[in-house]
Formats: sequence, structure tokens, C-alpha cells
Amino acid sequence: MPSPESNSPDYPAMLRIALEEARTGLAEGGLPIGAAIFRTDGTLVSRGHNRRIQQSDPSIHGETDAFRNAGRQRSYRDLIMVTTLAPCWYCSGLIRQFGFQTVVIGESVNFSGGELWLRDLGIHIIDLADPTCIAMMRDYIAANPTVWNEDIGVD
Repeated sequence: MPSPESNSPDYPAMLRIALEEARTGLAEGGLPIGAAIFRTDGTLVSRGHNRRIQQSDPSIHGETDAFRNAGRQRSYRDLIMVTTLAPCWYCSGLIRQFGFQTVVIGESVNFSGGELWLRDLGIHIIDLADPTCIAMMRDYIAANPTVWNEDIGVD
């Protein structure tokens, strides 16, 4: 998946995988937040989506689902976490705890979560400000404010 012009990963292509997961979550009646984990050469390691509603488990966010689906890894430093929405504090802690060095964010307009904290820790953040991610989350929050507030821990 690296772009033909360079050896850098094709972040928009990676985000498309996370977007597929977000759409799956929405179709299942859950929140439209998806994530995927890649190697730096663009190889997909795992993918997942927020399944908090579907499984009645508040810990299954998109990033945690992708993380669990990745299984045990020797190291996470060379893996790229891709998520359709800026990671919440819970998921930011996971990113920090396991040493991910690069996080690709689909959007941080509707929610910025721990993005600045991760940047301050020296983690490379790529915010693609993707219009599809922005619109999908904006529309979901407008239609489901109670569910959204529950997901991010707001009373």
C-alpha cells in the first residue's frame, strides 16, 4: 500500500479499511467508528469497529477491537493505528501503553479526544480531516446524542 512516489504508507487507503469497519458498525446498529492496524509497509494486521451497543460492552471501541483482533505482537512501535475518529482517552491510553508511534485519524472535528496528549508524547499524528468521516460522525451524534454521550463518558 505504499504510494508509488515514495516509500511512505498510503494513509487514505488505510483509512478506507477503517471506514469500512465504521460502516459495518453503523449497519449493526452501533456507533460508526472503525479502526485498523497496519505494518509500515501497508500490510493489514487487523481491523475492528465499535461494538459497545451490539455486545453491551463499554470497552469495545474501534481501536480496542482492532487491537484485540491483532493478537499478541512482539512490538507495536512499528505498527500504525488508523481510526475514523480521534481516539478517546481510553483508546489514547492503549496507544500510549503499547507504544504505537504513528496514529492516522480520519477526523477530529466532532471529537478531539486525546490527540493533543498523544502529540505531546511525540507520537506521530496524521489527521486526514476526511469529509466522509466528519459527516458520518456529525450525523450520528445529531441523531443519537444520548448514545454518543454514554460512549465518551458524558452524563
